[in-house]
Amino acid sequence: MAPSFDWWGKDTHRGTPVVVKMENPNWSMVELEGPSEDDFLIAGDSPATRTREKARGKNAKQLTWVLLLKAHKAAGCLTSIGSAMVDLAAAVRRRVASGRTDADDADNDVSVGGRVKENPTVKTRFYSCIKVFLWLSVLLLGFEIAAFFKGWHFDTPKLHLDYLWASQWGFKGVFDWIYAQWVLIRVGYLAPPLQFLANACIILFIIQSLDRLILCLGCFWIRFKKIQPVLKPGDLDLESAEKGYFPMVLVQIPMCNEKEVYQQSIAAICNLDWPRTKLLIQVLDDSDDPTTQLLIQEEVHKWQQEGANIVYRHRIIRDGYKAGNLKSAMNCSYVKDYEFVAIFDADFQPTPDFLKRTVPHFKDNEELGLVQARWSFVNKDENLLTRLQNVNLAFHFEVEQQVNSVFLNFFGFNGTAGVWRIKALEDAGGWLERTTVEDMDIAVRAHLHGWKFIFLNDVECQCELPESYEAYRKQQHRWHSGPMQLFRLCLPAIIRSKISIWKKFNLIFLFFLLRKLILPFYSFTLFCIILPMTMFVPEAELPAWVVCYIPATMSFLNILPAPKSFPFIVPYLLFENTMSVTKFNAMISGLFQLGSAYEWVVTKKSGRSSEGDLLSLVEREQKHQRGASAPDLEEMKEELEKQEKKASLRKKHNRIYTKELALAFLLLTASARSLLSAQGIHFYFLLFQGISFLLVGLDLIGEQIG
Repeated sequence: MAPSFDWWGKDTHRGTPVVVKMENPNWSMVELEGPSEDDFLIAGDSPATRTREKARGKNAKQLTWVLLLKAHKAAGCLTSIGSAMVDLAAAVRRRVASGRTDADDADNDVSVGGRVKENPTVKTRFYSCIKVFLWLSVLLLGFEIAAFFKGWHFDTPKLHLDYLWASQWGFKGVFDWIYAQWVLIRVGYLAPPLQFLANACIILFIIQSLDRLILCLGCFWIRFKKIQPVLKPGDLDLESAEKGYFPMVLVQIPMCNEKEVYQQSIAAICNLDWPRTKLLIQVLDDSDDPTTQLLIQEEVHKWQQEGANIVYRHRIIRDGYKAGNLKSAMNCSYVKDYEFVAIFDADFQPTPDFLKRTVPHFKDNEELGLVQARWSFVNKDENLLTRLQNVNLAFHFEVEQQVNSVFLNFFGFNGTAGVWRIKALEDAGGWLERTTVEDMDIAVRAHLHGWKFIFLNDVECQCELPESYEAYRKQQHRWHSGPMQLFRLCLPAIIRSKISIWKKFNLIFLFFLLRKLILPFYSFTLFCIILPMTMFVPEAELPAWVVCYIPATMSFLNILPAPKSFPFIVPYLLFENTMSVTKFNAMISGLFQLGSAYEWVVTKKSGRSSEGDLLSLVEREQKHQRGASAPDLEEMKEELEKQEKKASLRKKHNRIYTKELALAFLLLTASARSLLSAQGIHFYFLLFQGISFLLVGLDLIGEQIG
């Protein structure tokens, strides 16, 4: 057997001593100088180790490719962000160049019913106050910057007074003396009332946050216990008109110049699964456009030919907005034959089983006056504005309406997608035209007469959200000014009513004051006025938990019913504060009966439908292709298209909103001042809130027309 020996060497890869074992060594110098690869085996090495080393190298190459792909995606993302910024800059340039503002188009808004239009002087008063704050903040910012570079900066505001008293005779120059007097005025006269107002708003903020938290806990309890209105077993037999519960139902579709959506709405309601002998559909058309009237009449005539029990009504004297329209329809002589009335706005498309899932709740429940269904939205992902609206309305239905229904048997009627017992409407006094929120008005009066309400969270009715900021802004103005009008009118009746003390407290404090008055008041006052002022009067302070932590927590709770919207939680928080200027203005108008409290502008619709609705519409159009009235309909459609083109050239454009823009510059100015005090959270909040106001003020958040 050939001798062998061990050779101690060093592994150049691992850097550690190893034993080299040489088999069949040849003692010649030639063999020692060039041993073959097979003659050397590193101790502890094996073919498996080599395989692992090769695999490791392969994995390293794969990791390199993955990193390259990630870098490529990041570059693409940066490119898309760059192009988006270019498009944004171009939109801003067009908006500024056009010079169109919300004030220029105020006279073009059409009000239904001919109520008093808003006085321009009243409308600009609020804007003038904001401008005063803006110019004052710009002046103070320049003053503070000059003082900062002269050494007038302190670690804490409390050092201001001590420093001034210690060196009041040692000032050098006029500027130092002027600034010292300004600081003394701040400390002695401005900071105390500002801090008092801030503390008052903080208390209101905490109360409203607790109310929101209690509502969320109530919703969690409902889900945990699986509480929901349940039909009795006998009420579910709806297969035949002989055995099932099929009372006489009247369906009303109020509309006004809504040519984009009338077809889908009428089609969906005519397809309701209910015995035709026990169903009557009223199309209540308040349109003042003759072409739109003819189109709706033609649509009603089509469905009449198909056997639908549907009638068309048009008022000659169109007073009282939607409430006047509904009141006029309820005065028809044949209404006395019906027990229930279902109401759908022109953009709502109920499912065929809507009545079968709502009307049976009235059986053997004589105290029940209203069954309200939930809304769903066909265009909730259309743009950022519709996504943020979806968050708000999801919380409204999932939490507010459901909790109030389960624990109080009362909530505000949403004006559509609901079924009323006609006796409850008559008992409450019928529809009244005294406010712009006729739905809330009738609900409050019915509640005062002892009627109970049910909200069905699992029954949905499709509709669409406003896609432009202009339409959404006007809608919110009406929704927040009307409750304050109603509160003034209903307060004596609430106090005199025979309902329990707890129900009176719920109506006055929770329903009206806290959720309709206090919420818009503190949102605007605290975050848009007091917070910027504390930057220029640093002796008055807002804690970080008020600016950041509680608003973030409340936004998190608000977004829980719409979990897919979590990526938009920060834009939602900022946008809600941005909308506070509109809501505050509307609340003041309604509370003090200003001109804008009576504005009623029909919310603009785009006519979007689900895929199933479009297919059914196509099928119906094919059925009526050979109808005798088809040529007339085509002519009307062509005429309507011409009118729309003319209107688009004259009216369709984005605007600049002066109040929002002024507040944007006010907040951005305050954020610049906060840099001098090194207030991190306050700076970032003011900066991003100012940018949010800027985007909304330039009308860059919703539908982009031009």
